[in-house]
Amino acid sequence: MHEVPMTMTQKILARKAGLDSVSAGQLIEAELDLMLGNDITAPPAIREFARIGCERVHSAERIALVPDHFTPNKDIKAAEQVAVMRRFAQVQGIDHYWETGRGGIEHALLPEQGLITASDCIIGADSHTCTYGALGAFATGVGSTDLACAMATGRTWFKVPSAIKVELKGRLSSWVSGKDIVLYLIGRIGVDGARYRSIEYAGEGIEELSMDERFTIANMGIEAGAKNAIFPVDGQTRAYLAAVGARTPEIFEADPDAPYDEIITIDLAKIPLTVSLPHLPSNTREADAVRGMPIDQVVIGSCTNGHISDLRIAASIMKGKKLADSIRCIVIPATQKIYLQALHEGLLDIFVEAGAVVSTPTCGPCLGGHMGILAKGERAVSTTNRNFVGRMGHVESEVILASPAVAAASAVAGVLETPEHVCREKPDRRELYRP
Repeated sequence: MHEVPMTMTQKILARKAGLDSVSAGQLIEAELDLMLGNDITAPPAIREFARIGCERVHSAERIALVPDHFTPNKDIKAAEQVAVMRRFAQVQGIDHYWETGRGGIEHALLPEQGLITASDCIIGADSHTCTYGALGAFATGVGSTDLACAMATGRTWFKVPSAIKVELKGRLSSWVSGKDIVLYLIGRIGVDGARYRSIEYAGEGIEELSMDERFTIANMGIEAGAKNAIFPVDGQTRAYLAAVGARTPEIFEADPDAPYDEIITIDLAKIPLTVSLPHLPSNTREADAVRGMPIDQVVIGSCTNGHISDLRIAASIMKGKKLADSIRCIVIPATQKIYLQALHEGLLDIFVEAGAVVSTPTCGPCLGGHMGILAKGERAVSTTNRNFVGRMGHVESEVILASPAVAAASAVAGVLETPEHVCREKPDRRELYRP
């Protein structure tokens, strides 16, 4: 029988559906390796689970519940949402549940816990579930009703996506990072440029990227409209999976003649420090072209850029400096483990001495939840992933998306600024991105 050429994503979906091959547009039902809900999306799923008459989940060990959006609980409603999750986890015997003080932001926490391995099929009732594609997994966001049905059956349906291949070549310039790459790509193809398609990264330039940067890039696949974003499995991936104790992976690679709707080639050496101006991630500019824009707040953190390397980059810029008097700067490590590592490395000292505040892990300000809401007319530079109207507070506030390097430099300068204008020394990527 002739073997049908497939992309990496299509091979994973074929295996999980028990099929020899699949093709773009095909409807399939696939076995799931992990199902995720948070404190916004899990309570509706739990209520729907009960409404359809289910008493027991299909596989408690394949469900993860992570309260992270409005936690530590900001008000009574937030506390009630978490209480629903806590009771459900206890009744159903779900061990993958993390309260405040033991967990962190879901998309940084689950890989860190070793719950994900290459070629897994994962859904999460959160759009940034696509983060796990950094590990070579198929991961995508779904609605709460889909999550309820998946918890009941251990399976869900998909329409197999077609794909865009993004080939990375060359080496990054100083200070430029994974965040700049994904902002550059979104600016190039638009927020709907990959709508219901898989973004599959390839090329020798991937070797240039740390795992933290791959998580950042995969995380923002949804900002280009993608169904999922995925990286090939290489030595770095295998080392990460081994370090966190993940299951032994099954490795799939795209066929040489795999069908792609288009192929985009990006020379990493030509990518500048990039920011997204309000109110779309695709509204990108070279950071140097918009230096000096007045700002009121800086946020460094989120599932996109709350990794240890992100904090190291910010600290390397703030070290020995004071932040501008006009700026509020909030630093949010993505997990408790990252918080402790930053503490032991002395990074938290640097932030506090510079004039920043360090928060417990939370999504908080990213979605206008708490811990950094913007007032009318205020503008923030943020390492988060969305800058829609009213995303971080008042509908007449603004968010500029940026890398940790640009965010930290802006906090020091008091206006939108690039790091080379506040730092004389160039970073050592090997040091910043070490495990």
